Amino acid sequence: MMNRRHFGQLLGGAAFGAAPLLAAPAPGKFYFAVIADTHIIDDYYKGPESNALDTESIFKATDRLTAARDFINKLNPPMEKVFLVGDYFHNYPSADWDFYFKNKTRVDRAKMITDEFKMPVHVCFGNHDYDVPRISRQFSHDLFRDKYGVKPYYSVDYKGYKFIHLNNFTGDTWNPASNLYNKQAGSLGEEQLNWAEAELAQRKPTFVFIHYPLMIVNDVEVKDYGLHPMIRKYQDSIQRVISGHWHKWIDFARTFGPLHNVMGATRYDEDAYMLIEVDTVKTSHRVLNLAQVDWSTHYSRPYPG
Repeated sequence: MMNRRHFGQLLGGAAFGAAPLLAAPAPGKFYFAVIADTHIIDDYYKGPESNALDTESIFKATDRLTAARDFINKLNPPMEKVFLVGDYFHNYPSADWDFYFKNKTRVDRAKMITDEFKMPVHVCFGNHDYDVPRISRQFSHDLFRDKYGVKPYYSVDYKGYKFIHLNNFTGDTWNPASNLYNKQAGSLGEEQLNWAEAELAQRKPTFVFIHYPLMIVNDVEVKDYGLHPMIRKYQDSIQRVISGHWHKWIDFARTFGPLHNVMGATRYDEDAYMLIEVDTVKTSHRVLNLAQVDWSTHYSRPYPG
């Protein structure tokens, strides 16, 4: 049976199994990839999801992430880093801490798959990486620390650039004890906002990753202090903001100041990735596969090289 990738190859994509080729890298350039919403499950998964497509896709999530990984691994020159914008795995099979250390679960399966990338993978939290209020946020933070060595939010400095993983689940909208509790909205909390401001104040060329699209993240949280005005304040050094969650490709252009894209999910499409070339001399970048994206859908054509 012909799948989307095979169809793309017939239309001029890379031959099956061959390494897609980029132009030889010029001095001062490097490459990285972004993926989102991998939603890995395990044998403890019960299901079903809320509709037929969601149920079908969740059972293909492992194969699609594996296919995306194998494709990205073959690129030449190579991607030097991968950033995964949340929903690493899909919900929690147990609220018992010991369960995750006595059994091989989706928490382990996700890591096993991404460990096979040839380059470092930097993961951030999505809403399905929590299970509030059944499981506390601290439980999830401790599990990510022990299993992945990952903090709730952090930055990566690389070749003069800064990559910031924000977490829109640490504020009051995800605190069941708050009168602002509303899991449909994201918020960071004052502590993370202060940290983010200190990172952005370095004025390095920056990419920001955050699971919820900015449209559903609270604009301000403490008087007039919040993520939206902060993003605008530093828009000259923020090269792009990239989100997931909606599982569809959405281009907000400069609605929020810097360029802002929402990504498709590898759960639905193995070709849901962003391949980005950075020019450190010109302090600029370009998304190599942006022309392949089918906007406002789950899907993208395979990058032809």
